[in-house]
Order: sequence, then C-alpha cells, then structure tokens
Amino acid sequence: MNDDLEDLKSALNAATPTPDPAKKTAHLALAHKNFAAFQESRAEPRLTSDRPRRGLFTGVAKMFTTMTTKGALAATTALAAVGLIMIAPQWLQAPDISLPKAPLPVMQEEAKSDARLRREVAETEADDMAITENTGMSGAGRSAPVAKALSEPNVRMPAPAPSVPGAIAPTEKRRLQAPVVPVDRVMPTPEADTEAYPDASQNPLKITAETPVSTFSIDVDTASYAIIRSSLMAGQLPPDGAVRIEEMINYFPYDYTAPDVDDAPFRPSVTVTGTPWNPDTRLVHIAIQGRNPVVENRPPLNLVFLIDTSGSMQSADKLELLRKSLALMLPKLDEQDQVAIVVYAGSAGQVLAPTPATDRGTILAALENLSAGGSTAGQEGLQQAYSVAEGMAEVGEVSRVILATDGDFNVGLSDPEALKRFIADKRDTGTFLSVMGFGRGNLDDATMQALAQNGNGQAAFIDTLSEAQKVLVDQFTGALFPIANDVKVQVEFNPAAISEYRLIGYETRILRREDFNNDRVDAGDIGAGHSVTALYEVTPVGSAAQLTDPLRYQPSEASAGSDELGFLKLRYKQPGEANSQLIEVPIRAGGTENADIRFATAIAGFGQLLLNSPYLHDWDYSQAIELANSAKGNDPFGYRAEAVRLMRLSQSLSQ
Repeated sequence: MNDDLEDLKSALNAATPTPDPAKKTAHLALAHKNFAAFQESRAEPRLTSDRPRRGLFTGVAKMFTTMTTKGALAATTALAAVGLIMIAPQWLQAPDISLPKAPLPVMQEEAKSDARLRREVAETEADDMAITENTGMSGAGRSAPVAKALSEPNVRMPAPAPSVPGAIAPTEKRRLQAPVVPVDRVMPTPEADTEAYPDASQNPLKITAETPVSTFSIDVDTASYAIIRSSLMAGQLPPDGAVRIEEMINYFPYDYTAPDVDDAPFRPSVTVTGTPWNPDTRLVHIAIQGRNPVVENRPPLNLVFLIDTSGSMQSADKLELLRKSLALMLPKLDEQDQVAIVVYAGSAGQVLAPTPATDRGTILAALENLSAGGSTAGQEGLQQAYSVAEGMAEVGEVSRVILATDGDFNVGLSDPEALKRFIADKRDTGTFLSVMGFGRGNLDDATMQALAQNGNGQAAFIDTLSEAQKVLVDQFTGALFPIANDVKVQVEFNPAAISEYRLIGYETRILRREDFNNDRVDAGDIGAGHSVTALYEVTPVGSAAQLTDPLRYQPSEASAGSDELGFLKLRYKQPGEANSQLIEVPIRAGGTENADIRFATAIAGFGQLLLNSPYLHDWDYSQAIELANSAKGNDPFGYRAEAVRLMRLSQSLSQ
C-alpha cells in the first residue's frame, strides 16, 4: 500500500508544473473579474440546476457521487465512519445551542397530504439522480448533459430578495436612484370623463298657424365642429350635446355677397331650394355676410391672455398646444397693440405686465415659463384679467380678454349666475371675452359657451395647431374686431303658404318673440368678414309631408293672395351704440342654388345624422357624402375635403 501511494505521489509531482507567480496573479485577477461579471448584484443570478437539498445525508450522497477511484472511495468511507463514531455520543448528549429560528411567515404551511409527501420524495430522488449524472466525471471529461448546460446562454432570473434584515435589493436600489423626469414630460394620469355640454333638445316642428314667428340670436362659434372632429379622430362618435349644427355649418367660409362700403355692416340674402332628404319639403337658406375688414385702419388692440394653469392642463394637447397656438398669433399684432398674461390655478396672478406686441421675446418667454398644477380658481382669474384689461384701455381702442382653458372651473365658481352678470357688466364697458378650449376628458363646453355668449365673444375649440392657425391667424380680424353687436334674427312664416317649419340648429340661441325689439337683451356679434348661415325646413300647405292635421276652426288668412313664404327681419347695433337698427327682407320662392348652399345643406344633414334626427327618413351618410363631394367648390385650405373624410369616419363608426 505504501509503495502504491509513493508511486502515486511521485506521478502527481511530476505532472504538476513549476509554480509561476506572475501567471498565478494574472489568473487570480481574471477569476475575480469573471466572478464579478457573472455574480455581482448588478445582474440577476444565472439559472442553475443546483438548489438547496433537504435531508441529513444530502452532502454525504454528493460526496459519494463525486469520487472517481475505488481507493479514494474506500479511504474516505473509513474516515467518515471513524468520525461518526467519535462525534455521535457528544451529538446525542449536547445541549441545544441552535440560533433562534427566523420568524415564520404570516401564512403557515398546511400539513402535507400523503400525495404531497410522495411527490416531494420523488422530486428528491430525481434531484439526487440528476446530481450523479451531471457531476460524474470520466476520462473523457464532463458528461454530455453538463457540457450542454454550460454551452447554453444564461437565462436571467429575477434578483432574489435580500437576506439581511433592512437591506435593499440591488434592483430596488436602482429603482430608488432613477432620474427625476421633468413634469412637462410626464404623461398625466387619465382623468375621469367629466365633460359637460349644453342640455338642449333638437328644435321641434312648429305649426305655422299656432306659432308663426321664430326668433334667435346669430352664432359665429365654431367649437362644436372641432369637438366633433376630435371625437371622430379618436374613434368615437361625439356626444349629442357636442353637436350644434349651426356651428358645424358656420365653421366653413362661404362666398356670400358682401355689402357695399356705405351700406350696413352685413348683407342678408335668402334662397329657397329643395330638401335632399324629403322631396315634399323646402329649405329656406338665410345667408349673412359681414363687411370685409380694413386691416390698415383697425384700432389698437389690448389683449389679456387669461391662461388656465391648473393641474388638469398638464398634457401635450392642453398647455403645450396653448403655448404654440398663442405664439402663432403674435405676428398678426403690431407696435400699437399690447399683450398681458394672467394665469390662474389654486390662485390667480399676473405673469406678464402690459407689453408691446412687438416685444415677442418677452411674451414668448413668459409663455414658456408656464407650468400646470393646482385646482382651478376660474372666477378669481377672470376678475384679475378684467382689471388688467381696464388698466390698458384707452378711448378708441379694442380690449379683449382671451380665456384659454379646458373648461374645468372647480374652485371659486360658487354662483354661476353672478359670474355671468359680472361678465355682462364688463361687456357693457367695452371689454369683451373670447374663450378657447383645449383638450378632452374634462372639457366643460357648457360653461365655455355661456361665458363667451355673455362676453360678446367667440368660443372655439383648439384640437390641433392647424385649428389654431384658422382661428387666430386666418380669422384674426373676425375673431377680435366686431362690426355689428347684438345681431338678432326673426322670421315670420305665412300660414297661407307654409303649414309647418323647423329651425335646424341654434337650440342654445333661441330667443323669445318679445326679445327681438328689446335692445337690453344680448345677442351674438358679427366680426369683420364673418359669414353666418341659418336653415329652415318648411312644409308647403297641402304637401304630403305635412305631419299635423289642419284645425277645424281655422280663421281666414289675410295673406292668402301673397307670393311671400315669410318675412325676414334682423336687428343689430353698431359697435359702441345702445340703439339697434332694423333690416327687413321678404322670403319668396326661388333663388340660385350654388355650391355654397349645397355644401351648407350637406353639413346640416351630417349634423342631423349624428343626432339620429327623425326628419331624415331614409337619407343616409352615403347621400350626405355624395352631396358634399359635389359641392366642395373652391377649397384652398382643404376644410371641405376634411369634412367629407369625417363623414366617412362617422359612417363607419355608426355601423
């Protein structure tokens, strides 16, 4: 035995190379580097087949399976036996000096069933067999399974939970050390849909013998069309309250006949045509064209931008789009104009004193420094904005507050009627209010409409930078310089010629009959170059389309011999004047039907389709699209082509 051991020792010494300190140092450094690369906390642990083994003899079994020679196996077995005999008595009699056990989890493990015990025994046996196969070495080197496992790429596993109480896992450290993202780059948490729209039902059918007179205020707002576009582009049909047909029609420019220089500030015209959705009725098309602006002689303009910087404005389609939109407007202003900026959130404040409009750098810097946060103190902001505007105003100048908001007035608006009266009082002093809405989700369209109507201003919804270009640049003079105030429309239909009628749109602008002659009753304004359209669908006497029965005791009609279908009257005030002036136009059958009239009719049909109007019968989107396509005419900015695309989207979403 001794000779064999000496021979083995000599062979091992001969095979062992002479130690090289330099190589040892290099290999040790490489080992440290590899260990750090694969095992340090910056990366998750590699997948391994080894896991902690249960049972007293697991280590002994591993030792047996890793031995390679019978001699070594016999020697180690003998050593283990001797050690066991020496240790066992002390082990059996030793006091319990074990460390305190870690606290048990809150959920205690339930008693194992027989089936579960059998499954764990089978898993342990399978694991022991795997150890024997994967660690067994032969003269040829590692076994095939081990070589395959080592050659495969590492599979990343989640980092284990820290074992030291109070320690933070490496991945948690990285999470805590993440860079802070600027507020304006954070996507806001989606808010609950709190949008509000005017609650107005579609105009009912009127019987001429009972109610021959219809009275309403003009409406030059365009917010409804932009909101409808925003909804359709988002893949949704718009809410019914957002559909105001007159605003859809008046969104588009028309080539109506303008007044002469010495005439009234606008010119009305009336055309009676067929109805595309009902061959037995007629459409009365009323067109009003405002005088074109004379830019060279316009008065100085004082603008106060009242900007909502509350937390609800924190998104790209709100405050960020607002900045870019107002920046588009600045080149339209000149050295005689002034700009101030007031913001409101939890409280209101002036961030830009009245500044010459030509100092664009200062104005743009003030806009760029705005940030969103806080609740919406809208009433306080309006009060301060009007105060600033009054301080800027001089005789002969135009002063206007432009409110830019998502409409979320949730602080300070304790009395909406008092706020309306406040705006109306400021309107009477010559400071008007226009409203621009931004963003969806909490758009309070109803409040925006009420504020603009009481402030003698226009309400617009800005959903894209192109819409900002249209409202603030292309229609700059029409939006800011009124040529006629408190414009009212009254139509009296002849019962001998018209049995029934209905006004298409203008539900939120209806006035009482007596309001027409009352100059104290407010109405809409017409700006320079503005065009306004109104449509009535009328049923001739004796038509098959008549929906009501004639009265048995009908009085004789004095107008039976007239060729008039009705009579149109308009009242307006010159800017700055208190007394109104009257324009009268008879309504007779006939007139020339051109592309503008056909396109306005197509848009009226589009709006009624969105509202599921019962008066369209079998007329559908295909026919509306066909009519609009045939009437696109001169469309330099593509507005009419866009309307056709929106009709097609609505058609698909309605199916």
